Amino acid sequence: MTVLLLLGIEPLHPYALRQRIYAWDKDRVVNVGQRTSVYQTVDRLARSGLIEAVDPGGPRDRTVYRTTERGVETGRRWLLDLLAEPLDEYPAFPAALAFLGALPRPTVLEALRERAASVAERLEREDAEVAEGLATIPGGVERINLVEYDYLRTMRAAELAWLRGLIEELEQSGPEDGEEPGPR
Repeated sequence: MTVLLLLGIEPLHPYALRQRIYAWDKDRVVNVGQRTSVYQTVDRLARSGLIEAVDPGGPRDRTVYRTTERGVETGRRWLLDLLAEPLDEYPAFPAALAFLGALPRPTVLEALRERAASVAERLEREDAEVAEGLATIPGGVERINLVEYDYLRTMRAAELAWLRGLIEELEQSGPEDGEEPGPR
């Protein structure tokens, strides 16, 4: 979807697409993966008729692509579906939380404290990066251009508050006599 929508804004070659994803900070929400993943995505979209080469015949890495009419419709439909319908996602952290009882309480607390510190540091670092980036743009930026960062920041801040609450709860409810030290 990312490649399709970016090519709908401006025709680009695969390397420029990858650079645009990074330049626009979309790598915060899109896993760009290895360099070849953008090329593979471009190949799949071209085979599907959703994008087309503007000037075919040149070197593969410098061939400029644009979104076809069908690609524009498909990209918009995918985007609207993602906006409107919540998906069941299976992130790793909730899966790990499901098995906290397999570890001793002190080990769990240490790991949760480490995660909380990492989340807090990431929030601080990303806030500074965004503020620094915004300072270089005369007149600022419309909120719509930062909405994914705002969402991620809100989710990270909520996770941090939740982690701190869980840590406090686990610290206050130590193991009872004869009980395995893991969380209950």
